Amino acid sequence: MDELILDPSFYTVKAILTLDNGGDRFFAKYCDDSYPGVKEQKAFEKNTFNKTCQTDTETALLGGLTVVCKSSIDLYFYTIGSSYENEMMLMAILNCLFFDSLSQMLRKNVEKRALLENMEGFFLVVDEIVDWGVILESNPQQWVQRVLQSAKEQIKWSLLR
Repeated sequence: MDELILDPSFYTVKAILTLDNGGDRFFAKYCDDSYPGVKEQKAFEKNTFNKTCQTDTETALLGGLTVVCKSSIDLYFYTIGSSYENEMMLMAILNCLFFDSLSQMLRKNVEKRALLENMEGFFLVVDEIVDWGVILESNPQQWVQRVLQSAKEQIKWSLLR
């Protein structure tokens, strides 16, 4: 009866990463202090990329973490949670964030160049999804609406200046 009983927690996501096809950081949002320094983060990202880029699987266990991966044309998208997190929940976040919301925003052109041109919207989508590991929204339509609303407000304020 030495089972591990975990207290329920809203903290599901430990990190959201986007790496280019060379394994270099394109975007990273760490939600806790598991990797406190840039050096540790980059080493983790390289290790994650090396372990996942050569396989067809979308889920991996690396160093006590559950890593869910999807690739696009020249980018790799990752959602990372603790080893006891539900892979289906992490995959739902990844699918909704990167392949539903971003596809709508970028008109189905989810690639590095298009994201570079729309980084502000990309940051807003990520911020609408997860706040310090807590999942805020799981409906991609809501994310897109919030990003569009925020863009309209920024245009309005820039015109008033």
